[in-house]
Amino acid sequence: MALIREKRFTQMNLSLHVPSRAPLFQEAAARRQCPPPSTSMATPASRSNQFRLADFERVAVLGRGNGGTVYKVRHRETCALYALKVQHSGEPAAAEADILSRMASPFVVRCHSVLPTASGDVALLLELADGGSVDAVVGRRGAFPEAAVAEVAAQALSALAYLHARRVVHLDVKPANLLASTAGEIKVADFGIAKVLPRAGDHCASYVGTAAYMSPERFDPEAHGGHYDPCAADVWSLGVTLLELLVGRYPLLPAGQKPSWAALMCAICFGEPPAPPACAASPELRAFMAACLRKDYRERASVAELLAHPFVAERDVAASRHALRRLVAEASSPSP
Repeated sequence: MALIREKRFTQMNLSLHVPSRAPLFQEAAARRQCPPPSTSMATPASRSNQFRLADFERVAVLGRGNGGTVYKVRHRETCALYALKVQHSGEPAAAEADILSRMASPFVVRCHSVLPTASGDVALLLELADGGSVDAVVGRRGAFPEAAVAEVAAQALSALAYLHARRVVHLDVKPANLLASTAGEIKVADFGIAKVLPRAGDHCASYVGTAAYMSPERFDPEAHGGHYDPCAADVWSLGVTLLELLVGRYPLLPAGQKPSWAALMCAICFGEPPAPPACAASPELRAFMAACLRKDYRERASVAELLAHPFVAERDVAASRHALRRLVAEASSPSP
């Protein structure tokens, strides 16, 4: 089996220490009176070229990863809230900035501006999803009801349809990279290892990613000719993600088992195709999951086929959106 360049296992999500650097902006020492804070989703795009790093004050750290840190920040003048992703300089950071700056979909996190820093890092000013990641929602509220899973599926598939039509493959779909809002919106985020294919339908040979959500052909490339269909790989990752939402934990290993490289290899490459428990899913959901999680990528359903699947296409949109909105709102409420 070929070596995969990066292995990321901490609770199935990467969480590595980022070396401290000189402050990029001052954190507010005392909060001035502001109107009720708004998120950045409604900020006009025409302001994007007017932003400077000094215009923002740090509110909180939202997350740390191998490439940098994501902050919650407040615009000093308008009090609007944003996410600021500060990435250490390098080719991957520049590539993500380039991809996001060209995206304009309600299902993909919006990049308002790319801000220069004195240290040479890349700082992406992003819209802030007020519900946090889907991974965090699962951590706080547990398993999703089927209606909420259907809504996440519909919106995430819409994002993948938009991306794939533009020859962009994400390659790291997982709960931590799906952001939720209290309005019941889902947005795909973190394009740090995404690729732009030279031509539609091209295969890919990049094996960097989160191992727990990799498809069999990515996990064991030598068994599949050393390359794979990246669009089909995104479908597998989304299938594992949705199954995790349904059962409330990582679904390919027994509860409590350490996600070692060997355990994941056995489960993903040699185990039975993952499926939801019969008692926890409707026939429509079970058929949908089977279409996502076929071991042979040539037999896996396409994004277009999944969008037309009854589990998604025939869902009660109002009820599924309400179920997701309620779940995210409960997870966002302060603990008593």
